Amino acid sequence: MKKKYLAALFSVLAATGLAATNVSAQDSDHLNRTIETFEKGDPAFGLFTGNFSLANARGLARSGLDYILIDMEHTAWDMEKLQEFLLGMTDKTAIAQQGHLQMRTTPIVRLPANGRNDPEWLVKQILDIGAFGIMFPYVETAEEAERAVKAMRYPQPRGSEIAEPKGVRGVSPSVAAWYWGARDYIQRADTWPLNENGDLLAVMQIESEEGVNNAEAIMTTPGVGAIFVGPADLSFNMGLPGNSPEVQEAIDKVAKLCVKHDVPCGITTNEGDIEARLDQGFRFPTVGYWGDAGISGSTERNLQKAREHAGRDD
Repeated sequence: MKKKYLAALFSVLAATGLAATNVSAQDSDHLNRTIETFEKGDPAFGLFTGNFSLANARGLARSGLDYILIDMEHTAWDMEKLQEFLLGMTDKTAIAQQGHLQMRTTPIVRLPANGRNDPEWLVKQILDIGAFGIMFPYVETAEEAERAVKAMRYPQPRGSEIAEPKGVRGVSPSVAAWYWGARDYIQRADTWPLNENGDLLAVMQIESEEGVNNAEAIMTTPGVGAIFVGPADLSFNMGLPGNSPEVQEAIDKVAKLCVKHDVPCGITTNEGDIEARLDQGFRFPTVGYWGDAGISGSTERNLQKAREHAGRDD
C-alpha cells in the first residue's frame, strides 16, 4: 500500500511541474515564504487547521495567509492524509504566475508529542514528506528545545561552523526534495536562522509557567526559529482565567523577550485584539483559529486588518 501511495505521490508531483528545471530560477533566497517575511522584518499571519480535505487545502493555499499550522496534536495521526493535504496545497497556477517554486502559504505541522517527549521519529516522518516547519507543543526547557532542533537537522559536514546542535535526522530526502522541487534539498533543509540559508522553521510552543520562566533560554537555543504562546494551556497550567492579570503578564513577558532577541513570536488572535498583539511585538500571530474550507469571513477580515496595521501590501 505504501509503495503504491508513494508512486502516486511522485506522479502527481511530476504532473504539477515541480521539477526545478521547469520554472525559472528562484527569485527569493528562501523557498519558505514565512522565513522570507521574517527576514524582511514583517509579521507573518496564519491559521490552525485540522481538516485534511483537498477542498480545505486548496482554499487555504489561495487564502492570502502566510502559513498554516496543521494540527496533529488534537487530531488523529494520519500520515497519508497529511501527505494528501500537502499535495493539495500545491497551487500550480501560482507557481506558473510567479515563475519560481516558493509556496504562497507555508505548511507547518504541530506534533502530538509534548516537549518532554522524544520527538525524533515524528519529526523525521513529517519532514520526509515535505513540511517546511514543525511546531513543538509544551516546551518547558532549553534542553527540550535543543532536542527538538536536533531532530530537525541532518548531521552537518565535518568542519561546519554550525555543526551544533548536532542533527540526528536520518537521510531519506527523495519525497521531500521532489515536493520542494529542490535538487539542493539537503542544503536547504536546515533550521533557520542558525543556518541563514535554511528553509525549516522550528517553532517552540510555550504553554506553562515553567516554559515562561525558561522562555529566554528556550528562544535563544541555536536553531529555534520562532516562539508561539499557547494562552489556553498556559491559563490552565497557571490555574487562572485567561484574562487574569497574571496570565496576561506572563504572555507579555514572553513577547518582550522575543522582541529583545529578535525572535518571531506567535499567539492566537481575533478581530478584537490583533492590533494590540501586533503592537505588543507579536510577529507570528494566527488571525483565526480553525480553517475548515479555506478561511471564514471573520478570519479574512482579521487578516486584512492585520495586514493593514502592519503596513503589508505584498
